Amino acid sequence: MPLRSIRLVALLGLASGLILLAQRPFKEYPAIEYDNFPKPADWQNRAEWTRGRLRYPDIYGYPFKQLLMQDGRDFPGYWSMDYPRSDRHLLEGVRRLTRIESRSVEQVVSLDGTSDIYNWPVIYGVEVGHWLLPDDQAQQLREYLLRGGFLMVDDFHGEQEWRIFAAGMSKVFPERPIVDLDSRDPIFHTIYDLNDRFQVPGAQYFDTGRTYEPGMGGNLAAGKEAHWRGIYDDKGRIMVAICHNMDLGDGWEHSDEAAYKEEWAGLAYKLAMNYFVYDLTH
Repeated sequence: MPLRSIRLVALLGLASGLILLAQRPFKEYPAIEYDNFPKPADWQNRAEWTRGRLRYPDIYGYPFKQLLMQDGRDFPGYWSMDYPRSDRHLLEGVRRLTRIESRSVEQVVSLDGTSDIYNWPVIYGVEVGHWLLPDDQAQQLREYLLRGGFLMVDDFHGEQEWRIFAAGMSKVFPERPIVDLDSRDPIFHTIYDLNDRFQVPGAQYFDTGRTYEPGMGGNLAAGKEAHWRGIYDDKGRIMVAICHNMDLGDGWEHSDEAAYKEEWAGLAYKLAMNYFVYDLTH
């Protein structure tokens, strides 16, 4: 091998090592639904990729003011809905359905002003109809996305939660519109052709029999229609993938339950695989 090639390989190896050293280690946080959820046996194994979960402040003031849940625990914030069960089911799906070398556990990331978030190419925000981004966090999210990061948001419903989410995004990108995604967009065709999409319901279906939910405000009609939306960069690449009036997180979380329909879980996984591969290839 020529000396120049040897040096290049060495530099690439050093760069990869420095990236791994710069990443914060895996850490578990208190969650709304799960306490001490078991970690996979290989949770400490490194991998080329994992999905970040966005830890954001919400309308109830977290982390600046603590609320109590019914069992007396501190309210950990809406960012932790379905965490970590849905994350770990999803990451196992990434391993099985794609050739992405995925870690078996998620990474919780924050817009805390450090450089850590830039280590994670994909972040997921759940229940973003409750987020409340301060100006500095909105600016860092903007920087993250303009550097090539990808944000997927999910599990928020109705008009009021949409307004709260949209207000946060308008601080991130006041100049960029949120648009409905055309079914011909490549994001729906990276692995699976998903022209025929439908509303993926949350676990509330077990109690209500409805595939939709009203969100804050209680207007059931406002939650009936699923919307796949996004924000594009200057090159026509989707930076923000918005899943409104659906609950893909519950599709991953409850995919191992017989009562949750396979067609719902199947679409939740297919959408995620398409989004992740799209991010890596566009």
